[in-house]
Amino acid sequence: MTIWDLLKKLDIPVNNEALIEQAFVHSSCMNEKTDYKEDYERLEFMGDAVLQVSVSNILFNHKNHWSEGEMTLIRARLVCEEALAGYSRKLGLEKYLVLGLGEERNGGRNRDSIVADIFESLSGAIYIDSGLENAQKLIYAVLPDDLEAYNAMSVMDYKTKLQEFVQSDRRDVVTYEVISVTGPQNAPTFEVVVKLNDLVFGKGIGTSKKRAEQMAARDAFEKLVK
Repeated sequence: MTIWDLLKKLDIPVNNEALIEQAFVHSSCMNEKTDYKEDYERLEFMGDAVLQVSVSNILFNHKNHWSEGEMTLIRARLVCEEALAGYSRKLGLEKYLVLGLGEERNGGRNRDSIVADIFESLSGAIYIDSGLENAQKLIYAVLPDDLEAYNAMSVMDYKTKLQEFVQSDRRDVVTYEVISVTGPQNAPTFEVVVKLNDLVFGKGIGTSKKRAEQMAARDAFEKLVK
């Protein structure tokens, strides 16, 4: 099946074939294949925005009437790198990737980060080519039916919640730091801060380092989803 067959199957019209093809051009081939003038990175940027609004729309209108915090957490799971790579593979998009020889040899066609990128770039290309409604045909074709299961997953530790939340912005880095240990040696109290990109976002106290980290993560998570 070609990409054109796939789009036809999804009832997505194509006005500019070159734009759709660009959605699969990885930067590694730009110096090797002179017939490609631009890679998919700008389309990926647009596709990220299309995904955010499309998934937000589904969650906002869901029968469960989820809270802001619940919607934010579910959306983070639905648009994280692992999920996007899964959507691409479900549609077989990795077959259409155009890679440089070095990237091909190094397994780029199977790398989650690249496979996830092309789902975003194709979403962006379709949006530019024929509008939001058609881009959503691609997105809604692969989203899981049981969104309630994604919300049920929220009953887990706050460190995991926080990590999944910040994955929606891949630039964020979460770190934990013990800032004090007080009390007797056999019953110490730990004070921990959690940082996002070296900025303190939460603080927690516990009778173990792990417990204090959980409390710090909870503090940060509850601040971020408000």
